[in-house]
Amino acid sequence: MNDIKLRLGIAGLGKAFSLMIPTFANHPLLAIVAGADPRPEARDRFAQDFAAKAYATVEELCEDPSLTAVYIATPHQFHVAHVCAAAARGLHILVEKPMALSVADCQKMIKATRSAGVHLMVGHSHSFDGPIQRAREIIDGGTVGNVRMMTAVNFTDFLYRPRRPEELLTDVGGGVLFNQAPHHIDVVRFLGGGRVRSVRAAVGAWDAKRPTEGSYSALLTFEDGAVAAVTYSGYAHFDSDEFCGWIAESGLPKGPTHYGATRRILAQAASGEAELQLKRAQNYGGVDYVGPTVSGDGAGRYHQHFGLLIVSCERADLRPLPQGVMIYDDASARLDALPAPIAPRQAVVAEFYDAAVHNRPPVHSGEWGLATMEVCLAMLRSAREHREIALEHQIGLPSKD
Repeated sequence: MNDIKLRLGIAGLGKAFSLMIPTFANHPLLAIVAGADPRPEARDRFAQDFAAKAYATVEELCEDPSLTAVYIATPHQFHVAHVCAAAARGLHILVEKPMALSVADCQKMIKATRSAGVHLMVGHSHSFDGPIQRAREIIDGGTVGNVRMMTAVNFTDFLYRPRRPEELLTDVGGGVLFNQAPHHIDVVRFLGGGRVRSVRAAVGAWDAKRPTEGSYSALLTFEDGAVAAVTYSGYAHFDSDEFCGWIAESGLPKGPTHYGATRRILAQAASGEAELQLKRAQNYGGVDYVGPTVSGDGAGRYHQHFGLLIVSCERADLRPLPQGVMIYDDASARLDALPAPIAPRQAVVAEFYDAAVHNRPPVHSGEWGLATMEVCLAMLRSAREHREIALEHQIGLPSKD
């Protein structure tokens, strides 16, 4: 049974897919057999790169009888329809974050996959990162005591990367609350046990030319009394990779000379249409597309991260880093080092493979994704209503028994 290959279809050949290519390409028990995208240049590149079939629509892809699973990385507003289409064909599903744009849509996706008897998993998020997984193991080991407080801070250039028009509209999933907060919330829920009781948040939308939320600050209170303070800015000024030794979120080194590059590139686009063309040129299949390395040797690579994170436990503070986990206890500060990953995001495929092939319920299930999105949506609501929001759909981590 260990040699069963997962025959995967790719729904959406955009940025999310391009970031997963090294993981998919280096997994010996996964085969990419088909893909779908409305852009002909993406389909042509995909057919060439993977010697696989390429369809214009996700619905056509899901009809392909050779598939056993599908990775859905289409624009956020289409996730619910595409998950339901895949479930109807009996396919196991890995859907990119954000799971969906409402609690009701998340529930619809869960119901569709349950009815079809297939697994639904939500990822990638940075809770899959090796140092985050190791921090969870340290907490489970009991030597540092219970988690009492988490501090998570990330400053990036997110809002000034080339965007489609809808990526700057909150109502259709634009902005940092839908695109970046799921990372932060998944990480602190994973380390804090999962069950958030309430949220109080403020958000920022400071640039009329980018009319969506570019920042947030939130305080999450967990059912056991632990708290998490999460802050994010995508306004392309301070870069919190400085806190991580100039290792980028991707796990690859970058230099401080990169400062301002995103804004300079965007300044070349004099209109919304020009920005769209710039994005298309940089995207998978575009004339300026630069693909990730897929060598699988791990050379020059560190673990991915999502900015500064300090987990304060009763007997120590933990700080996940691109190289491992720093442990600050009563007597010493030391690095629990991790070997460099051969390819990024390996844990995503491992968890999905175990679900689809071995019927092991994933940690990052539909129910887990719903709980994360409930927090993100509550952050937006809290900011708009200027009050604390109580949560109703939280779940804890699965038992290890």
